[in-house]
Amino acid sequence: MQFRRERPGVRRPRQTLALVLRLRTLPPRVWSVLTRILSGVALAAAAVVGLPGIAAADPPPPPNINALPPVNPKDFAGMDGTASYVFGVPGGVTCVMDRQTGGYGCSGPLPAAPGGANLVTGYVQGNPGFGHSDRPMYGMVDNAPPLPPNTRMSFQTVSCGTDGVITSCINTVNQSGFVLSPAGSYTF
Repeated sequence: MQFRRERPGVRRPRQTLALVLRLRTLPPRVWSVLTRILSGVALAAAAVVGLPGIAAADPPPPPNINALPPVNPKDFAGMDGTASYVFGVPGGVTCVMDRQTGGYGCSGPLPAAPGGANLVTGYVQGNPGFGHSDRPMYGMVDNAPPLPPNTRMSFQTVSCGTDGVITSCINTVNQSGFVLSPAGSYTF
């Protein structure tokens, strides 16, 4: 390809220079059309870049667990009667509220959990999270008494409850918790 000097220090291929010369000599009407087309393309690209990505719908707000009537905690005392409260919720899930550490959570076949998680835990001073475990939370808990629908279990600042389908726990210290629902389980 041959190069021709246009200005000192600037080299352009002849084909590019020819194109520039042809474009400069186009009639004003053609320039107007080209300008409009390029402006439209630029605006469309900016609009696409500026739009938020298509995402899943925001999860519904968590249920108001503290509006449910409480159960008597002594009916759910587990692990020697002093260390924790243990209860079952729909779907074969077992939940535990540890009275010594402040930990709380559920394990088992969590419905529609992110990444197929089988465990969700939280602590009084932290946010809950989903995870995987090859054994039940807090060891073996056999025959956990079921938490009746439309009731809640509370200990200190944590309350867990179920409506018979959806199970949720909330920590009032930082308004965090989790929801276990066939429509999608999530933390908040």
